[in-house]
Amino acid sequence: MATKRLLALDVMRGMSIALMILVNTPGSWTYVYAPLRHAKWHGCTPTDLVFPFFLFIVGVSLWYSSKKFKSGVTKQNFLSVLKRSSILFGLGLFLNAFPYFDFEHLRIFGVLQRIGLCYFLGALLCIQFTPKQLVFIFIGLLVSYWLLLIFTIPKPYFELKNNLAQKVDLWFFGKQHLYQGFEIPFDPEGLVATLPSIGTLLLGYFTGQLIEFSSNTKKAVRPLCISGITLTIVGYIWSFTFPINKALWTSSFVLFTGGLALVFLAILLWLIDVKKITFWIHPFLHFGTNPLFIYVFSGIYVLTIIHLVQLNNTKNELVSGYQYLYTELFVPIAGNMNGSLLFALVHIFFFWCIVYFMHKKRIFIKI
Repeated sequence: MATKRLLALDVMRGMSIALMILVNTPGSWTYVYAPLRHAKWHGCTPTDLVFPFFLFIVGVSLWYSSKKFKSGVTKQNFLSVLKRSSILFGLGLFLNAFPYFDFEHLRIFGVLQRIGLCYFLGALLCIQFTPKQLVFIFIGLLVSYWLLLIFTIPKPYFELKNNLAQKVDLWFFGKQHLYQGFEIPFDPEGLVATLPSIGTLLLGYFTGQLIEFSSNTKKAVRPLCISGITLTIVGYIWSFTFPINKALWTSSFVLFTGGLALVFLAILLWLIDVKKITFWIHPFLHFGTNPLFIYVFSGIYVLTIIHLVQLNNTKNELVSGYQYLYTELFVPIAGNMNGSLLFALVHIFFFWCIVYFMHKKRIFIKI
């Protein structure tokens, strides 16, 4: 059995973090190349793959870590899972509140909150049920979510202004606590869509099982590719009746992105763990071994230079530190569009320097 630590998994985690920084930190949101934007509603861009890929990796890691919970959902195991998920949720709330801590308008959900909830519910399921039982739970989650959206409200039930996920979040939390980046208050990491998100984590869990129970890593690559391609096709076909949509985390989105994650991991396994082509992987390994720290740190850094740093530009206008860096340093070098991209790339390098130093000093921050 392939039980040794897989470099490909750490590299995929690091690539996801690096791409997350790239798409979250453009110099200007006005100037962003199309592949680095989320789909406006239905559809899937490369940017839309970042979050499901990372959640998929959490699921793969869960397969290996869940062995310490062989006794099932005991009080001790429950508290262990609750502690980890609570820390994730709390860090996400902290990022949403920083730096002003305006609790009257605090957004409740976010990326880390979604990961925390999925880990909590997904880990308890994986601890309590067998892999075969989990397959039926996985199918049940996706089909139930589809039927839930269809039969609880009238058409059009998959649109921004008329979907169950938005209505439930609005009713429970109020518009002042939801994400404000759409035309209306709507949270793409809200409560209802957490249910199918668990499916993405479970796909990772099944993947970890497949890899470990293969006689060697090389023999795991073929079934991973076949499974991934099959899921991607099924997800695409399902999208004709249940559109691929990240904001709603539709069941077709789970299958489509999960399938792509399987194929991508298979390719990395073949290159890195089988063929030993590893000359290029080290920066991603550095990101992948301290993912939570650099995600939180990058968020605090960006929020700080946006809200707490103000500088006078060449027009003697007082602007945020973020805008100053973009307009005064990067635009003169590369123009608006490429300057915005260069801004993000330089910040990836900046954050890599930090995780590189931590890696050299053997500093690994985990929860």
